[in-house]
Formats: sequence, structure tokens, C-alpha cells
Amino acid sequence: MNIFVGNLNFQTTENQLKEVFTSFGEVTSVKIVTDKFSGSSRGFAFIEMPDHTQAEKAIQELQNYSLNNRNMVVNEANQRDDNNRYNK
Repeated sequence: MNIFVGNLNFQTTENQLKEVFTSFGEVTSVKIVTDKFSGSSRGFAFIEMPDHTQAEKAIQELQNYSLNNRNMVVNEANQRDDNNRYNK
């Protein structure tokens, strides 16, 4: 399952996120989204967890979890369909 994590402190690292989510199960990837020009964090990330049950528990338990003095927003990520992005 792909998980969206928002409202991140710009100093948060991928290792910190992995540590938090690993307490709920296996984490296969962590990707903090960065600005393509400055390389700075944009304040959100995507976490992949292969076990759906563990991922849902993480989403429930980590909603408003404080990491680096910011309360995270945690939701199941929406699949982005690039083919239909501009056809609305």
C-alpha cells in the first residue's frame, strides 16, 4: 500500500520516517518529495508498505503523530493517472 504523509517538518529525513513506520511492519520504500530546483523538502512524502493490514494500522495510529514538532497528516495515497490528468 502506498501512504501519503503530509505536513512534514522540512528537516525530517527519510530514515526518521522509516523508523516511525517500521514499528508497524515492513517498509519497502520511503520517498520525501523535493523541489527540483533547490532540492529542499516540499513537506510531504510517500511510504510503501507491502502488508495492507499493517499499513492501515500505521495510517490510523500515526494520524497527527508529532515528528520534529509537526503533526503529520497520514492517508492512503491516491493513484495518479497521468493519462487523464488534463482530460477533466
